Amino acid sequence: MDKQTEIELQAAAFRRLQEHLMEDRTDVQNIDMMNLAGFCRNCLARWYQEAANEKGIEMGKDEAREIFYGMTMDEWKANYQTDASPEKQAAFKVAFEENVLKKG
Repeated sequence: MDKQTEIELQAAAFRRLQEHLMEDRTDVQNIDMMNLAGFCRNCLARWYQEAANEKGIEMGKDEAREIFYGMTMDEWKANYQTDASPEKQAAFKVAFEENVLKKG
């Protein structure tokens, strides 16, 4: 497979993952994703931002999240986010430490 086709397939897979998380499974909470998989929608937005910055494109966290979510974080939270139990919050602290803070 040539490099351009590989890039196009990767981009298509990313778009499908984004669609799945933002349209098909809005019921799945970020905290659950982080606790189980070590990443969430915010991580995907951050990786998007990092890729843009590496290409010399100035993009902040809020802008990247709005691009990924298709809305502001306040809108997302109001429409889809639910309260997390104390147990989920404790597990999140561990997952965030292991998967975000240690990775830089």
